[in-house]
Amino acid sequence: MNTRYDQLLQAKMSQESYRKLAALENQKLYDFVGSFVELCEPDEVVMADDSDEDAEWIRQQAVERGEESKLAKPGQTVHYDGYGDQARDKKNTCFLVKKERLPAMGNLNCTEYDEGMAEIQSFMKGIMKGKTAIVKLFCEAPPMSAFTIGCAQITDSFYVSHSEDMLYRRGYEHFMQMRDKDDFFRFIHSAGELDDNGNSIHLDKRRIYQDVENNIVYSMNDQYAGNSLGLKKHSMRLAINKAGQEGWLCEHMFIMSCQNSEKNRATYFVGAYPSACGKTATAMIPGETIVGDDIAYFRNIDGEFRAANVERGIFGIIRDVNPKDDPVIFETLVEPQEIIFSNVLTGPDNNPYWQGMELETPDKGRNHSGEWYEGKKDEEGNEIPLSHGNARYTIRMEYLKNLDPAWNDTNGVPVGGVIYGGRDSDTCVPVEESRSWQDGIIVKACTLESETTSATLGQEGVRKPQPMANLDFISYPIGDYIKNNIEFGTQFQNDTPIYATNYFLLDENGDFCTSKLAKKVWLHWAEKRIHGEVDVYETPTGLIPKYEDLKPLFKKLLDEDYQEADYEYQFTFRCDKWLAKLERSKEFFKKSIPDCPAVVYDRWDTLMETINAAKAKYGAAIKPGTYQA
Repeated sequence: MNTRYDQLLQAKMSQESYRKLAALENQKLYDFVGSFVELCEPDEVVMADDSDEDAEWIRQQAVERGEESKLAKPGQTVHYDGYGDQARDKKNTCFLVKKERLPAMGNLNCTEYDEGMAEIQSFMKGIMKGKTAIVKLFCEAPPMSAFTIGCAQITDSFYVSHSEDMLYRRGYEHFMQMRDKDDFFRFIHSAGELDDNGNSIHLDKRRIYQDVENNIVYSMNDQYAGNSLGLKKHSMRLAINKAGQEGWLCEHMFIMSCQNSEKNRATYFVGAYPSACGKTATAMIPGETIVGDDIAYFRNIDGEFRAANVERGIFGIIRDVNPKDDPVIFETLVEPQEIIFSNVLTGPDNNPYWQGMELETPDKGRNHSGEWYEGKKDEEGNEIPLSHGNARYTIRMEYLKNLDPAWNDTNGVPVGGVIYGGRDSDTCVPVEESRSWQDGIIVKACTLESETTSATLGQEGVRKPQPMANLDFISYPIGDYIKNNIEFGTQFQNDTPIYATNYFLLDENGDFCTSKLAKKVWLHWAEKRIHGEVDVYETPTGLIPKYEDLKPLFKKLLDEDYQEADYEYQFTFRCDKWLAKLERSKEFFKKSIPDCPAVVYDRWDTLMETINAAKAKYGAAIKPGTYQA
């Protein structure tokens, strides 16, 4: 092996840590560690393996160094991010792209490669002085499988390393056994200089630069997990690019299983939803099982469409998690087990409290603003809530009572159906099946929108384009990404059905048409449809359920009497609304996606002609069962 960094690393590492690194016989990893130890100048470097002992030492160090504090229940800790570092920094999360490739990246947030590298290296010089650097290896997806991607992380934050150990599978043994020792992702993170509260000071120098060509991410001067954890959305961006090159998919999707007790069968669904459109609620429907809640890899395994959960844990928003709406998660969060809470209220009883937990909460304690009391205001005069709106919890998948037995299968799970869910009050029906995979991507996924719901987000009722529910993470030209999605699904002998859901249709009084748990009915209808047990009605955009199939499902699953008048209103095809939706999509794509495949526009134009013809024949509101293609 190249011996350039031998003297440096042996001086910075204990004999045991150096032995662990050298034993891997991985020159690329060795040079990665050496080069950034040389640049960042930590006082010491610790190499962790897959042992529980190393994981426990990291957890203890996070507490002893003040990055986490113990709570009343054994195993539970709380972490606080700085006041200006409690959400993803979209502005300073950029792709490093060579100058000649910048035009092809469209509206993606990019920085010219050489300029970005010069800046980030200047920030990194000596940034770890006085600190300990932790080197730890992980796996995206189950180790030693067709899905696995190895990951190497260097960080000076024990909280970050502890979080990643909960959220991802350990990877030291995978690195020991993997055949291609050059094929792994690399991440380098530093919280930078800290204030008296242990929070990053130089937020003006917060940068998350992602080099997708070399599969390395640089994250500096931050602590919030969405910015600092390399294996979360940063790794997802690297994987999306890698998948595009290799012919598979990395998607911002849950994986869950619909349980049909009568037939004694399980059918796996994957689904993508923009924020606040029902993604977590769908993944955690009571009575079903979950494989993963956030990121999925899709591959062709022996001619079968299969999916694997990238993660081992959940980094979830805790606001409004309560016993009624989220019983499985809530029960998990009150157990005495290893859980990291972030930016919640720590009450006088040293227990965590958060907004919307539907329990009595203290009127004082400590939160993201420091010592807190009810009525406390920030510098702008705004009242500070007891917990931050983006407060989080970190748990392991193994804690969940509804965890699917196949969640860690090295072959993944077979995908029976794909769901795309948006939010609109007056256009899309509650559930609809596409006529083909290609039509599902173009008509359902590419036209996905999320409707604003509160004045705090701007004007209420504005529809924001959210194609594929993945715009924030696509890391190569979006037109190519859409093309790859279309091509992936058409390689299988049988089309995997694509469904669109909308849980937010309003009735004539402005109320939601159905209860929150109606999503269970739409899911089970799709499950029966996949197995050929229910028929459909045609619409210009796809296929919808018949009333006689939904009525018994509502009764069986929810003990509700579903009325035919409600069905007719909910599943009416609204021609003018759909025409407006397609016009919005075309406008957005032409402005933001310059390389969009022509097949998308061709399909939309044809669909608009179809809708106009249907409108002329049936009227602007087409009742279910009326339309014929």
